[in-house]
Amino acid sequence: MELTLLGTGAPGGLPRPDCPCAACATAVGDEARSATAVLVDSALLLDLTPGVALAAARAGRSLIGVRQVLLSHPHNGPALEVPAGLPSPGRVPDGRELVLISGHRVRAVPLDVPGTGYAVAGPDGERLLYLPPGAAPAGLLPGAADPGPPYDVALLDVVGRPDALARLRAAGAVGATTDVVAVHLDHDVPPGPELHRRLAAAGARAVADGESLLAGEYHAVPDLPRRTLVLGGARSGKSVEAERRLEAFPDVLYVATGGTRDGDEEWAERVQAHRERRPASWRTAETLDLAPLLAEEGPPLLVDCLSLWLTHAMDAVGAWDEETWSRGGGERTLRERTAALVAAVRDARRTVVLVSNEVGSGVVPETPAGRRFRDELGRLNAAVAAECEHVLLVVAGQALALRGGPPPP
Repeated sequence: MELTLLGTGAPGGLPRPDCPCAACATAVGDEARSATAVLVDSALLLDLTPGVALAAARAGRSLIGVRQVLLSHPHNGPALEVPAGLPSPGRVPDGRELVLISGHRVRAVPLDVPGTGYAVAGPDGERLLYLPPGAAPAGLLPGAADPGPPYDVALLDVVGRPDALARLRAAGAVGATTDVVAVHLDHDVPPGPELHRRLAAAGARAVADGESLLAGEYHAVPDLPRRTLVLGGARSGKSVEAERRLEAFPDVLYVATGGTRDGDEEWAERVQAHRERRPASWRTAETLDLAPLLAEEGPPLLVDCLSLWLTHAMDAVGAWDEETWSRGGGERTLRERTAALVAAVRDARRTVVLVSNEVGSGVVPETPAGRRFRDELGRLNAAVAAECEHVLLVVAGQALALRGGPPPP
């Protein structure tokens, strides 16, 4: 089954006319996108968008053989322009199946928002899932009876609805061999190479308008790193970046090392903001005992953060008292604890994303205790980074890859 993406953008296209934002300003060349439409084996057209005939011609395709045009957007979606010779567009009712003379079978997929998704089976059995912008399958839960093996290709709004991809993975509808391609890309996407880096972290990719794909064909997708360390200063966006790397995966275990602080309302507000930002499907564990979790098999683990873990570890060994630290065994005990944590990171078999503060670039702390914490955190960060395939530094909300990451698009 051959798929030609006549467009990969949002209904308004990218760049949007007269929009001065950074995403629109940098959407040139292959990053410029018309509204998403997909031509399947020159027989089926998914979504009818302005200029679709011209887009097909630019891609070296003709619409003469199209026997069915199906719409996915809500009934009040973009205005339609039907080129001469194309059949009248329609849609398959939810739960119904349409069989085309070309041998394609099209089943409507119920969504959690207005619109229609489509599961397309080719004559040779290849499977395609196509979802409209801002949509996820409705009622698709782990173990659900989505018939058949994982889809060969999934086209969906990965940037706008990463939870849709997580839901599909949880149900087994998207697997390790599924080619996940982001479509409906709007001007809220990060500009330039950052889009491709972010999609690669979710196990997805973006392609240029006019590109053709073969369902089931092998293509090079960057391997997801098993261990990632995300560093950054205060309010740099490091926690958001860490969460973003896992939001397209189900059953993530979020490990909060900060705990609660009685009577501290501002701290409680910070904790609540973190909880509200996380996907509802994630579980949370508040613990400092990280080694057993790292040793277990299981879903992805997000640890936020190592700097709070170190604070508690230094409290426990009396690191703030010079006598205890130097002659009472505090320094030796802390070294043993940090070495055990680093060893657990090294031996981890599950996907792990760790967050830590980068505190060594500012003013030198006035107190010996402050300087001690700064030095110990720098040592811990360096040791953990040495065991991670991917290391990021987040500055002003921008993630810079220090190690690993996808190759340039």
